[in-house]
Amino acid sequence: MCVFLTLKAEKSNLQKRFDATFLEEESYKPNYVQNAFEFPKWPVISSEHPGEIRFMNWGLIPSWIKDQESAMKFRVNTINARSETIFEKPAFRRAADKGHCLVLADGFYEFREVEGKKYPYYIRIREGRPFALAGLYEYWPHPGSGEMIPGFSVITTAANPLMEMIHNRKKRMPVILFEHQEREWLNPGKLSSGLLKPYNEEDMEAWPVSRRITEHGNQKNSPEITLPFDYPELSEKKSQQGFLF
Repeated sequence: MCVFLTLKAEKSNLQKRFDATFLEEESYKPNYVQNAFEFPKWPVISSEHPGEIRFMNWGLIPSWIKDQESAMKFRVNTINARSETIFEKPAFRRAADKGHCLVLADGFYEFREVEGKKYPYYIRIREGRPFALAGLYEYWPHPGSGEMIPGFSVITTAANPLMEMIHNRKKRMPVILFEHQEREWLNPGKLSSGLLKPYNEEDMEAWPVSRRITEHGNQKNSPEITLPFDYPELSEKKSQQGFLF
């Protein structure tokens, strides 16, 4: 799964990098760790508005969900969408056909299991460059207000060798698009089957971080949360697999 993201870049840098303008500039703040199960509003670029960076709720709610209680329960299961089944699952079929988006990020967290214990790692593209995750989105009509509420899912795929070592149980990773693929992903009618593949591990880096990322509240949202953290019990693993760190 992909549950924790970061997006720390300045607004101006993001707008230049993605050739898009924030629709609600005042709503953007650097975020050092965000848990998907808090169902936050997150910056995305949609196929519908490719020149704008808009905020959508993390957790896609299909338009056929009829009541709010069901919607709130359903979104727990749509934080991520498996690339292999997006055209088969009822929750994602409509979005896979028409609703593609870029989920903006500059890092994410995943857990590695060693001898029964889980250790969080921070993973990013080298030099901390912003990147886009392949996402799906759909609007859900609120039954009370009629408001069209946008929600998105992050697509996952099989792990590359780096992510196999970190996410060593489920061996999955989010789909990170190469920069030249981003606009292609925003054009569902011309979708290439080669887009939803593992990203090159040679252009990624990772290191262990503090378990503080799982704390509740905003006190963990600080630059220190992304810094390397020393777990003595991982020392031997570090020496054996130093290219990870």
